[in-house]
Amino acid sequence: MDRSKSSCCLLASVECAYSVFKMTTSSTRSAPLQNKVDPTGALHAVRARGTLMGNRGILHDERDQIVRRWANKSWVTCCLDASFQKRSPFTQGTYSELFFLDEATAYAAGHRPCRVCQREKHDAFNRIWTAANRPEHVVATAQARLPIAQIDTALHAERVGPDKAKRTYDACVSELPVGTMVQEGDRALLLGTGGLWRWSFHGYSPAPALPANTRVRVLTPPSIVAAFRMGLTVEIHPSAAIPG
Repeated sequence: MDRSKSSCCLLASVECAYSVFKMTTSSTRSAPLQNKVDPTGALHAVRARGTLMGNRGILHDERDQIVRRWANKSWVTCCLDASFQKRSPFTQGTYSELFFLDEATAYAAGHRPCRVCQREKHDAFNRIWTAANRPEHVVATAQARLPIAQIDTALHAERVGPDKAKRTYDACVSELPVGTMVQEGDRALLLGTGGLWRWSFHGYSPAPALPANTRVRVLTPPSIVAAFRMGLTVEIHPSAAIPG
């Protein structure tokens, strides 16, 4: 069995954030769960849900409190549709549901597409990531894709440093492709098709342009940035759309 499938429902041993678990009680929580992900990968308790769901395994305890930042190296993103209504978030014994504003945010945090509910996107990600970062594998084996566990291991080394803090690197803003997320001062910014956009849990707002030689702190892992350059597409929240 693919090891990446352990990242989601432990009972069903599948990666996908869909499941057959049914809600047994209606939610009576008065405060939001700490399961909204920012571009650094940190978890916050805010009301905004976003457009994607995902997980890193079981992160919560019996009191629905986050007690760890990850439980495995398979950080995935999943479709968020009506099927999610069958779940009660933070059900005991199964994965902790996380939410992202959009795919650009999820990539910046170090997540990648689920192979079950996003199989086509997952396969495209694997193929382009492998071509961009492990071309010798393609030449040596004539295989276009790496085992996903190997990619997960590489991504984990890029997103988490020795002190378990977010790993970043510096680059000139002009060198980065569309879809990359950076930090400039205390702001998280998206490099969009219409320039820079200031990130928030609720959407994007236009940000002033930066000189092309400005050094910024890059939040998106370097191997994913390389995949963007190779043609990997990234879905961006509609609030960053250019008017007209």
